[in-house]
Amino acid sequence: MPIASRWTCPLPELSLPSYLFGSPDGLLPQGKVFVDAGNPSRSLTFDQFRLYSKKIGLGLQKLGVGPGDTVALISGNELFVPCLFLGVVMAGAIFTGVSPSFGTREVAHQLEDGRATVLIAATGVLDVAVEAAEMTRLPKTRIFTFDGSTARPQNPSGASHADLPHWTSLLASDRDAEAFQWREPADVRAETCCLNYSSGTTGKPKGVELTHYSYVANGETGVFQGGLERELWGQTYEQRMLCFMPLYHAAAQTVYMIGAPKRGATSYIMSAYSLEALLRHIQDFRITELAVPPPVVAALVASPLSREHDLSSVRNVICGTAPLAPGLADGASGLFEDERVRLVQAWGMTELTCMGTIVDPRIPNGAPSSVGEAVPNSAIKVMDGPHEVTEPNRRGELWFTGPTLMKGYWRNPEATAQTMVEDDDGVRWLRTGDIVYLDSYGPGGNVHVVDRAKELIKVKGFQVAPAELEALLITRPDVVDVGVVGVTVDGGEVPRAYIVRAPGCTPTADDICRWMEGQVAHYKRLRGGVAFVDEIPRVPVRLDDAPGTLREDGLTRETQQSGKILRRVLRERAQSEVANGPSPDARPRL
Repeated sequence: MPIASRWTCPLPELSLPSYLFGSPDGLLPQGKVFVDAGNPSRSLTFDQFRLYSKKIGLGLQKLGVGPGDTVALISGNELFVPCLFLGVVMAGAIFTGVSPSFGTREVAHQLEDGRATVLIAATGVLDVAVEAAEMTRLPKTRIFTFDGSTARPQNPSGASHADLPHWTSLLASDRDAEAFQWREPADVRAETCCLNYSSGTTGKPKGVELTHYSYVANGETGVFQGGLERELWGQTYEQRMLCFMPLYHAAAQTVYMIGAPKRGATSYIMSAYSLEALLRHIQDFRITELAVPPPVVAALVASPLSREHDLSSVRNVICGTAPLAPGLADGASGLFEDERVRLVQAWGMTELTCMGTIVDPRIPNGAPSSVGEAVPNSAIKVMDGPHEVTEPNRRGELWFTGPTLMKGYWRNPEATAQTMVEDDDGVRWLRTGDIVYLDSYGPGGNVHVVDRAKELIKVKGFQVAPAELEALLITRPDVVDVGVVGVTVDGGEVPRAYIVRAPGCTPTADDICRWMEGQVAHYKRLRGGVAFVDEIPRVPVRLDDAPGTLREDGLTRETQQSGKILRRVLRERAQSEVANGPSPDARPRL
């Protein structure tokens, strides 16, 4: 039988703007909701957040944008990005965020697949944006430049793309915006408000179609989680969050653009990430809430900079995007003075808006290696092929159902049918592709993520999880990042590791392979060899630095920003290397 969450909470039937702001003209909480971490003099109050969103929403409607239209934004983190997101939704249109790290063809694919009728592009990516728009026949009159400034620039003669309209030309007047009433959908459960594209680790990215109701349901999960955290601390306190995750992505949308304002928190937005800046902002702004991927946790634990900054304000730390290596959670929790501060893991997917599990912070020393239990109003089950697993500690694929489920993959019924299953009772289940086990079978059982089903390595009938080997290898002090994939050698699949050495360290492939032989079962050994690389390919999220730039903490731009490894890239490289003969640094041990 499926396992229902032990928690339920009521869900209002509202549009996303009504959920967040209440009404177009009612009173809102006082205080700042967004602050530019690099320039704290730039900020937005709750009233300004709503007003600018309405100015954009009305401006888009005057442009002819409405239900069924898609508006694309390609930009890094900037103070007004949340206003653009809500403004598009207020106009009744569909928002889609595009990674500023994308190349021309990747941008063009998302514009064409999402059927974008308007493109708003940051000045730093205009060349790529304009070329992609030309490929999809989007007219220049529908491309707006975005620099975060609320004053229209005086473009010098000959400036690149000086003929494009500035984003402020979309803004309606304050007077008109104050009277503007955003569109309330007839059915908030059915109307799509956002297309968040999956990371595309296999094949082309797919548009994940999310409704107003799914965002509201996810927002209420965040509110519920905040209540548990307040119980832990026994008091209310001023919540301050630090956002360095990309705002175009579902996780940052839900956590910072919707969840934080709904919870009354102030979000300090970082336009560019570095470990030193992260630590300095925590100290200077007295940050209380952190959401971080595993590579940043590793950097925090490893770097002496963490001991040189005051982190005493932090109360809650959540790690997501990928499994966390054993021991790193304890190491990170040790950075904070109060023993109630402990790093916990969470699990979620773009296909379920964001959060799928949460950890009950009130349970001391719960299950540190787990990602917690099913979120309120949801249910889960573990499937071994066609059979449901009904006992603890037995592995299978995690299936999930709940109000945050996506409507489906945009214009892709085949992919939707492969991922979504409707049972005899009419309940829609998402086949997550994650291999998990539960430490107890029943409500409150903690989910332990083993790996992605499609990433498991099959070694002579045994299943080997790359994440398990990566978690072990990262414990070595001479390793700062690692990716493990399967490669075919002599007709059989075996594990192969790609390793980024720590600065000043020179372990050899033999060193790593021999060490692993003493740590794992024979079928988990690195019989596919070890290769040393400058960086592990991961989902790109930023444009701040040149790809592969190595910082003082030994991590590259991509390593710092994202937890998802592009295993397809590693697998292609691995098979090519093995087929062409091993290099001296990557010889297989057979």
